[in-house]
Amino acid sequence: MMMMIYETEIQPRFSETDALGHINNAVVPVWFEQARSPIFEIFVPGLAPEDWNLILARVEVDYLAELFYQSSVTIKTGIERVGEKSLTVKQEVWQKETLAAQGKAVLVYFDHKNKRSEVIPDSIKQRLQKFTADRASS
Repeated sequence: MMMMIYETEIQPRFSETDALGHINNAVVPVWFEQARSPIFEIFVPGLAPEDWNLILARVEVDYLAELFYQSSVTIKTGIERVGEKSLTVKQEVWQKETLAAQGKAVLVYFDHKNKRSEVIPDSIKQRLQKFTADRASS
């Protein structure tokens, strides 16, 4: 089992509900992005947009149970894999001790000026590696 390293508590907003009174499916990827902020800070201390060096290449979400307004959720975040130019982040949404959604995001280390992916620096890989499940880099 993968170690989840960050937990983010979110209070769902009324505006995030759908016509059935559930949290809209489109909200979960937004929550996941918010919960990835500690990982973003490893790459971009201070999160300055002009220094941003990541792009989102893939996101997937599996919805496992309904989510409801008026009950906080916990987003658990961990790093599944660190590759040469990208990393895979695994995330879960928990509400009232129920795993309601899980997903993955692939983030690519990217040079926006030259419009190309780059090798993740060893100094960043070392900081990320301690949070991976298998401690292996590929």
